[in-house]
Amino acid sequence: MNLFLLYLLLLKGTVTAFAGLASLPVIQDSLVAHHHVLTDKQLNEAVVITRSSPGPVGLYIVSVGYFVAGVPGAIAGWLAMRTPAGIMIPLVHIVGRRMENPRVRSVLQSVVIASAGLLLAAAVPLARDGLTDPVTTGIALVSFGLLLTTKIDTLWIILGAAIASLSVTALGVVTQLG
Repeated sequence: MNLFLLYLLLLKGTVTAFAGLASLPVIQDSLVAHHHVLTDKQLNEAVVITRSSPGPVGLYIVSVGYFVAGVPGAIAGWLAMRTPAGIMIPLVHIVGRRMENPRVRSVLQSVVIASAGLLLAAAVPLARDGLTDPVTTGIALVSFGLLLTTKIDTLWIILGAAIASLSVTALGVVTQLG
């Protein structure tokens, strides 16, 4: 794939979604479904890599670029991730002075609602690819429950899920169920 086209497709994802993983449906549609240069599994791996390391959630764009075109693709992903931030700095300055305006507030609330919808749309393909057996489904349900009902930091939930998965695998439960 042409690096400039990759940059534009990744930029489209980062610009159309204002919250980290909300760009997943756009990226999935562009690179997996339409151009066939990335698989759902690679997209999942990019998200896992990003969620397992420090930094912004939207950093998965760099991993996606790497999966598509190696180091030059990662650079294209990094540029696509950074471009909106460079544009947003003057925009925040302008909007910040008008935050009390009802129209500005309405627009910002609409963006938040749209991002939430995009996150939900992104969760479906990830769940289809990641929830492959009763153990992973159970881990996901317990993690979701903990996130909704407690104030446990997500780092501990992720660590607990990894330990549970490793324990189940070490005990051979997954092969007995499969």
